Amino acid sequence: MSTSTLHPMLNVAIKAARAAGAIINRAALDVEAVRVSQKQLNDFVTEVDVASERAIIETLLTAYPQHGILAEESGNEYGSKTSEFVWIIDPLDGTTNFIHGFPVYCVSIALAVRGKIEQAVVYDPTRNDLFTATRGRGAFLNERRIRVSKRTRMGECLISTGFPFRPGDNFQNYLTLMGDVMQRCAGLRRPGAAALDLAYVAAGFTDAFFETGLSIWDVAAGSLLVTEAGGLVGNFTGEADFLEQRECLAGNPRIYGQMVSIIGKYSKFAPAGEKAALRQAGIDADNATQEQASGASAGDAGSSRD
Repeated sequence: MSTSTLHPMLNVAIKAARAAGAIINRAALDVEAVRVSQKQLNDFVTEVDVASERAIIETLLTAYPQHGILAEESGNEYGSKTSEFVWIIDPLDGTTNFIHGFPVYCVSIALAVRGKIEQAVVYDPTRNDLFTATRGRGAFLNERRIRVSKRTRMGECLISTGFPFRPGDNFQNYLTLMGDVMQRCAGLRRPGAAALDLAYVAAGFTDAFFETGLSIWDVAAGSLLVTEAGGLVGNFTGEADFLEQRECLAGNPRIYGQMVSIIGKYSKFAPAGEKAALRQAGIDADNATQEQASGASAGDAGSSRD
């Protein structure tokens, strides 16, 4: 799909992502010089996140001054507060990787129109990989159409995840869940940037992805990539309305269904009977993520991830 046939709003998002990518790549040349501060334990923000976000917001608002903005570092400080067009931005997903020079991180930009994701860009500046999608028009990697994988047997699947890393996360619960998945698949990976994990499911590089504790800016763009590539995305019990639930499962349709049957019981939305059975095994699904108990929502700028 050439740039001339792209939706104009997607073209602006691509321009914004590439501007952010240039800032990130320049900083990556001397990552030791990058100033880092800590939002909370194991949750870092760098001056690069902030500069990248500023470049994205400037590009988007120059083209669409009436649009709204929801960004990881600045929340909804910029843009219109009432527009039905809202750009959802993660300026650098995988900050912890970036700080270490581990080259797995990306820029994520999505456009929600009346609450539905319509445009998506995930840009990996280290590989110059550009993933794009417009609702109803398919998903693309560097202008070539992508599809989710065709694997149907869990034993042949490569699955990605993210580890809980914040104080209050229920590690024991996650280790049990991880063990359940590990024993059934060909390999489990933890690359460290959820937006890129979702893009990789869309491209068929992995067969499924699951993680808890994610914010809306981690999953907004990636979720459209997955569905436009023929995959499914939802919470651990398979319900599609997941964006603000801090629980994300994505995969090709056959593997998604099998994953729900494996990890659904670990969901905070699992039926009471399944939770009771888990509790007898010493696992408390309700406290799988502490932030649920403290009532933080996906729009809470303080509860971001790497």
